[in-house]
Amino acid sequence: MDVLRILNLDDADELAVVRAAERDRLAPYEPEREESFFTADGQREELKQLIAAHAAGLAYPFGVVVDGRLVGALTLTGVVRRAFMSCSVGYWMSERFAGHGVMTRALQEATDYAFGHLGLHRVEAATLVDNQASQRVLAKNGFERYGLAPQYLRIAGRWQDHVLFQRLAPTS
Repeated sequence: MDVLRILNLDDADELAVVRAAERDRLAPYEPEREESFFTADGQREELKQLIAAHAAGLAYPFGVVVDGRLVGALTLTGVVRRAFMSCSVGYWMSERFAGHGVMTRALQEATDYAFGHLGLHRVEAATLVDNQASQRVLAKNGFERYGLAPQYLRIAGRWQDHVLFQRLAPTS
């Protein structure tokens, strides 16, 4: 059974193994990374930053777990309260589990958490224009496309356009 759980420093070794194995496949979809990022120490540093943001209520870093093994991650970031009540979501997954509904379920759990536990009104996501797989995951979870952001993020060494999506909390 796959689940979503908050990541901790003990996950650094396992994350490093998965991130290194998926490095080439994910490179076209991510910012350029230093060599150290793909090591246990590099993942530990990433986790320290995410854990600090989590402690401040600004981020919720989840591991995607299948049969007790980390196979990906999903993070709610940029949590803003007050009138905005919103966050962004980003995710990645091991190729071995792609296309089996694992990330679709993980995103559903994360949006349920954002709307229920966190009381947020909106979850947003951005994908590269040609990232059809991620766009399908978003669509299956009720995210609606609402725009295009030119040169939105520096991915794979260059500023690239992104399609913007959002899902609003159910209203009662």
